[in-house]
Amino acid sequence: MEEVKAMDMKASNSGFLRLLRATGYSMAGLWAAWKHEAAFREELILSLILLPLALWLGGTHVERALLIGSLAIVLIAELLNSALEAIVDDIHGNECHPLAARAKDMGSAAVFVSLCLATFVWSGVIFNG
Repeated sequence: MEEVKAMDMKASNSGFLRLLRATGYSMAGLWAAWKHEAAFREELILSLILLPLALWLGGTHVERALLIGSLAIVLIAELLNSALEAIVDDIHGNECHPLAARAKDMGSAAVFVSLCLATFVWSGVIFNG
């Protein structure tokens, strides 16, 4: 009987239902970032504004992919940084532990590097084309 329950649990965590749940978790994460993270909102709005421009500026599929991909990397870095900051804040609260500060600084650096990459890619396409 335990094997049947285990198989039912395993079946409910695979295939389409698993994909549906994962999509729900992803949407909840995007909503949480939108609701609680001003930097994510700003970067998402800017990305949505730049998306049509990327399609227009990109002379080739590769250029369009680079322009849009660089925007996506910024959003990904911001989501990961926000998640890291939430965990650190939950664990350490208002304490200023050196490792907590280092982790938050590294997350911020990841966002900075992604913004530099996006600037480099966009500049390259705009001034090279």
